[in-house]
Order: sequence, then structure tokens, then C-alpha cells
Amino acid sequence: MNANRTMKLSTLAAAVGLVVSGGVLAADSAEQTVTYQVTAINEISVTGNPGALVIDSATAGSQPDAETDATSSYAITTNGTGKKITAALDTAMPAGLTLSLTAASASGTTGGKLTLSDSAADVVTGLTQVAEAAQSLTYELAATVSAGVVASATKTVTLTIVDG
Repeated sequence: MNANRTMKLSTLAAAVGLVVSGGVLAADSAEQTVTYQVTAINEISVTGNPGALVIDSATAGSQPDAETDATSSYAITTNGTGKKITAALDTAMPAGLTLSLTAASASGTTGGKLTLSDSAADVVTGLTQVAEAAQSLTYELAATVSAGVVASATKTVTLTIVDG
């Protein structure tokens, strides 16, 4: 009987060992569920501010010479399609003065020299999933003699990414 009992205990021990080792093998891997999403990204920034645009000369018999500044630039990141950049002034320019902006773009279509106003206008169009830096911005101030003498003033130019 002792041998029979030993045999039963050995069989039981072997069965328990298989169950325990099966559980240990199951711990060699695990699963997780990962949720992910990419939302719309539309970021634009500018670097630098243009220097003062001072009109102080003209050729006799002609309108005053325009002044330009190309020391600032912009960077853009958008994962959207069919985007554009618009530009607008905070307030209108005085009579006889024109402030213009020309923006470079490696990926979009530029509108050339754009006369800025207090209404948004397209500067760059056709932007689709781009990440670009160091895109130049060139400002030009032009005056007619009818502007007269104009005291130093500032304008804020707002660049915005919109659907286009």
C-alpha cells in the first residue's frame, strides 16, 4: 500500500507541476491595447521683426523711393491639406502709404508682393502637409508725395493658417 500511495502522490505532484509550469509559461507574454490619434496641427511662427522702414529720399520728378526689409522669416507646420497663409494689418495704413509683404514658400504658391490692409488676404496658398522653416518675409513701405510727412508709427501684421 505504501508503494501505491507513493505512486498516487508522485502522480499528483507531477500533475501539479504541469499546471504550475503551464502558468509560468503563460507569463512569458502579455498583450496591451494602445489607443492613438493625430489631431489637426496648424502652427506658424515668425523670427525677427523688420527694421524701421524710413522713406527719406526721392529722385527729382518721381515719387519717394520705397524702403524694403527682408530680415524676418516664418516657419510653418501643418498636417492638413489645402491650407493657406493669410496676412492682415491691425488697422488700415494712412492715405498715401502702402505696406506690402512678399513671402517665400518652398511648398506653396506665393501671391507675389501683396499690399497689406486690415482685411485678410492670401499670401501663400496650396499648402499640404508641410514642415518648413526659414521662409523669408520681405516688407516694403511705399509713399506718394500726397502722404506728406508721417510721424513714426507701428502696425501689427498677423499671419494665419486657414483652409484654402
